[in-house]
Amino acid sequence: MIKTLPPGQKASTVFPRFGLPQFANRFPTEIDKIRLTIAGDLKEFEIGDEIKKLPRVVQTSDFHCVTTWSALNLNWSGYRFNDFYHTMILPKLEHPISFVVLKGQDGYKTSLPLSDLLQQNVLLADQLDLQPLSIEHGAPIRIIAPNHYGYKNLKHLKRIEFYTQKQKIKQGYLSFMDHPRARVANEERASKGPNILFRWLYKIGIKSTIRDYEKATSNYKSKALSKY
Repeated sequence: MIKTLPPGQKASTVFPRFGLPQFANRFPTEIDKIRLTIAGDLKEFEIGDEIKKLPRVVQTSDFHCVTTWSALNLNWSGYRFNDFYHTMILPKLEHPISFVVLKGQDGYKTSLPLSDLLQQNVLLADQLDLQPLSIEHGAPIRIIAPNHYGYKNLKHLKRIEFYTQKQKIKQGYLSFMDHPRARVANEERASKGPNILFRWLYKIGIKSTIRDYEKATSNYKSKALSKY
């Protein structure tokens, strides 16, 4: 049975390390230990290995990159964001939360409404195919939100900020490309402009981006090995 893909997407035979060009040479500083700083409209605190007390779930879902490629039937394992929020965050809140900012060790940041993150298929994932996440795919922990394009599925998660109201996230000259929700089914590829145009524009850079990320990752691993 052939799976029906979302509008404008094409199945990929590989699941590459991928992202904005300026992040190709940016890597996490800590990959063997989960350390999440919780902040925003509550007193700042840190969560580490205690996250492992949450129920572990295994989930098969597709990953849809905004540049039109899709990696299908990926096997993730981790903790439901819903469980994480209600167990570890909600008891510490004094005011209702509606908006969440996510920040990675590599400097990337994004945001989503809390209601989107509380969907049952959103994970704080630390494993892919029952193995710890690699550098390529977000070690040591990342967001997996299958209903949203890949740029909302932040890698190398280090900081989660919870707010009572929507915050303006500065994304530099590419801000127009960051849709507030980026839902795949609605083809919310960017905050402004026609989707058919972005399909075409994004496709142009797929091969070069994969090549640049592969080169950067190879260099990073070579330097890491040379230290031993």
